[in-house]
Amino acid sequence: MTEWKPALPPADPGFGVYVHWPFCKAKCPYCDFNSHVRHAPPDQARFVAAFRAEIAHTRARIGQRRTESVFFGGGTPSLMEPGTVGAILDAIDAAWPLDARAEVTLEANPTSVEAGRFRGYRAAGVNRVSLGVQALDDAALKALGRMHTAEEALGAVAVARAAFERVSFDLIYARPDQKPEDWARELGRAIDEGCEHLSLYQLTIEDGTPFAALHRAGRLIVPGDEVARALWDVTQETTSAAGLPAYEISNHARPGAESRHNLLYWRYGEYAGLGPGAHGRLDTPEGRVATSTERGPEPWLARVEAEGHGGIVDEPLTRAEQADEYLLMGLRLAEGIDRARFARLAGRAFDPVRVAALLEEGMIAELPGERLRATALGLPVLDAIVADLAA
Repeated sequence: MTEWKPALPPADPGFGVYVHWPFCKAKCPYCDFNSHVRHAPPDQARFVAAFRAEIAHTRARIGQRRTESVFFGGGTPSLMEPGTVGAILDAIDAAWPLDARAEVTLEANPTSVEAGRFRGYRAAGVNRVSLGVQALDDAALKALGRMHTAEEALGAVAVARAAFERVSFDLIYARPDQKPEDWARELGRAIDEGCEHLSLYQLTIEDGTPFAALHRAGRLIVPGDEVARALWDVTQETTSAAGLPAYEISNHARPGAESRHNLLYWRYGEYAGLGPGAHGRLDTPEGRVATSTERGPEPWLARVEAEGHGGIVDEPLTRAEQADEYLLMGLRLAEGIDRARFARLAGRAFDPVRVAALLEEGMIAELPGERLRATALGLPVLDAIVADLAA
């Protein structure tokens, strides 16, 4: 088995940019993301102009940065024209120059994968693709409201691997009636594709989704705690044995192939959130602030065109709030958190009695460099550990 053994993370997690493209061909019944279906295609030139304006507004506010990662999320960013992606990347580079090794990821759905379009994304500057496969079982895909088959999904993976050196894809497990042995076979098939990175998420029932209504009505039954834990164990054992250990609760990679953009989030770095419904954490002369933008695509456009940005939330974060966010994000990682950084943010150290109790219970472990991480026993109850340490 391969265990993820990280080097000490950088002292400065860096700066990244998240770009939200809010449109999808269809809305999946489990999804509560800020995604929208439009019968008429959006005016991409108008959106490019709005993204440029929001980038310029943020640049004027925070000043110079070097961009270490860009992530095009959604929605379905692979519905964007390559020229749209290139124009947004050019604007980011002009505001905050892209590092020579910058990671530029674009999310794609298998139904929108075309070899020519992918070559266009590569020419525009994208160097990593994340595919929303979600399942390698046709019945499960239909139940999840997906518009592709398993074979189409694997074909999309092949197209992506031909265009990009770095490819990741997502799968959802703990689906209704799913058995651990079935998931082990499906996961093994995914691993056989040879991708460097897999994001493996347990199905959650989100308020306001069609799945939530079906669940309340008793028409959608997800695995109970015992089966869900068995599925989790299969996930960890299978990926680790294949050389893709978990470096975060739901993310698995070959050593060195971790998502640098997502690591920036979990290490509590700084990032600008651009586009409808995007969130950010910015370091301003007044301190760190939490930002978010208008969720609706058309209202976001109107706000940007009227005011130069789409922001609706801009809240200073107290030291305690920053420490809590760092704790919540960092304990998701195999590399854990830095006790000294927590103390600097919070203005206090952890309660040694609480730390000792969690160590004794096997919920957390100590790492070199005065770091703490959640153990395999602790990860499934991470929220309780965070609450205990934050108290």
